[in-house]
Amino acid sequence: MSRAEGQEVAKRRVFYIPGYDPIHPRRYRELYRSEVAKQGEISDYEAELTPRKGTDSYGWHVDMDIDEEQVSAEFEVLVWSDIVRDSMSHSMISTYGQMLRTSWTYIRSGALRRLMWLRKGPVIAALYPVGMLILQLLIALLIGLGLGWTATYVLGIAFKGFAAMLTAMGVGTGTDLSDYVVFSFVIYVVKFALQCMAVVWVLRWFRSKDNKFFAHYLMHDYAYTAQLNGANPPELEARLAQFGRRISAALSDPELDEVLVVGHSSGAHLAISVIADLIRAGAVRHDGPKLGFLSLGQVVPMVSFLPEATRLRADLAYLSMRQEVTWVDVTAPGDGCSFALCDPVAVSGVRPEGARWPVVLSAAFSQTLQPKTWKELRWRFFRLHFQYLCHFDNPGDYDYFQITAGPRTLADRYGGRASSKSRIDVAASKYTSTGIAAVGSPAE
Repeated sequence: MSRAEGQEVAKRRVFYIPGYDPIHPRRYRELYRSEVAKQGEISDYEAELTPRKGTDSYGWHVDMDIDEEQVSAEFEVLVWSDIVRDSMSHSMISTYGQMLRTSWTYIRSGALRRLMWLRKGPVIAALYPVGMLILQLLIALLIGLGLGWTATYVLGIAFKGFAAMLTAMGVGTGTDLSDYVVFSFVIYVVKFALQCMAVVWVLRWFRSKDNKFFAHYLMHDYAYTAQLNGANPPELEARLAQFGRRISAALSDPELDEVLVVGHSSGAHLAISVIADLIRAGAVRHDGPKLGFLSLGQVVPMVSFLPEATRLRADLAYLSMRQEVTWVDVTAPGDGCSFALCDPVAVSGVRPEGARWPVVLSAAFSQTLQPKTWKELRWRFFRLHFQYLCHFDNPGDYDYFQITAGPRTLADRYGGRASSKSRIDVAASKYTSTGIAAVGSPAE
């Protein structure tokens, strides 16, 4: 591909790490396809998507033409959706057990109270599945009780009618103590069975509609994070090592101008650990492609504030010092599911003296979206959490598609840019230990 004079990037490799998402990664390709077309119309550029061929990974290829500059970008989704699916319990009892364990973990550790100091939005989002699951259980129990009372009333009338029939037939009074005991037992068994069936049916109905309520999904998400008090489960550590090998191979490709890692939501803290490991291993060469890291809608404090998140805290401190990478963190106060404008290194209490990163920027939904669009999306919290991957009516200097497929590196686009004045950088975590992992010093 020809390179225009002064063009920084003609060929780029993008690695996208999604959040806790059980869905097939094709959703991200289709989202990119539809949204880049809309953004292209607004910002006057063209992008064409084609499928990747001859690879053992999932992704797509983008050719962008912007301001007479052509860029080729190869996207790869670093998949961990199979781990997510395996972690999502199909048992209602197990889900409610997760709710109790996870709630206790955040309360006992003090993390919940300290997270509230930062942003109430994501904490409310974390409490939402607890409240919704309790509400669903209460509704199920009330329906079960109502059905039980109805069954008792109907069976009582039936018992009286049957007793009257026996009396009329001269068989007996139908009101002997033995008859009363038998019928009382039958009524109790039938009532209890109907109540249990009603509770189970209602809870299953709620679970079948979880694509609207998101209670079970979010509960599984937080439970997975908290199951080891913030430490990565072994299967996730193994997958992060695989991610590192994929990115390392790209960093050794002399034809590439930039390797860009994008971590969204929970994928942001996974990307932090992967990139830190790559730099420690010397995989980022000074004569190789530039390395950029774009974290979007991050929820890092939900993990880093837990007592055993020593690996993540060490990686945060290390990465914040390194000159081998450019790290830009983009959030928005309108996204109630992220820790908007919270410097993940600083609020975790591990920001070293002289730290370089991240540059914390706001996507400012209320300004970058037209009033009509903002009004339509304002209360669609889950949709807003994905807005970073979508088009903006007034994109300003944040354009996801130009960042991932445009002619400028992340370092050039945001070079010398200061963090937002609204950045929150007060250390709030009770736990700041980084364990045995070494905290890096500035690269020479």
